[in-house]
Amino acid sequence: MLNEFKEFIARGNVMDLAVGIIIGGAFTLIVNSLVSDIIMPVIGAFTRGLDFSNFFLPLSNTVTATSLAAAREQGAVFAYGHFLTVVLNFLILAWIVFLLVKAVNKMRASLEKQKNEEPAAPPPVDVQLLTEIRDLLKQRA
Repeated sequence: MLNEFKEFIARGNVMDLAVGIIIGGAFTLIVNSLVSDIIMPVIGAFTRGLDFSNFFLPLSNTVTATSLAAAREQGAVFAYGHFLTVVLNFLILAWIVFLLVKAVNKMRASLEKQKNEEPAAPPPVDVQLLTEIRDLLKQRA
């Protein structure tokens, strides 16, 4: 069973998957930073300083705080602002992945077009000679 597990781990697909997960995790951090540090402050500037991450509805009468962190300590809250931020993160990530896939598909199509446009290599000399001999024999017959 241990040898079978080693064989499974050594396959290229598992290693590719591991690399993809690691890069995806790092990419998620980049997108989260892009949204929270760049996009949301700009949106906040247009909405006169509104910070979506602190939007919440108290679900208890004991919640009187004005920030989400303090409100969570006081009781249950419906943190829809955080949800909006996560949805925005997802949409940005989906858009970036769409653009990457589109660029890769365009590059592949360009490479395929170049490959199809390349002239076929001439046949080897021995094949050319055999073709000439065949043609001469057809003419004599």
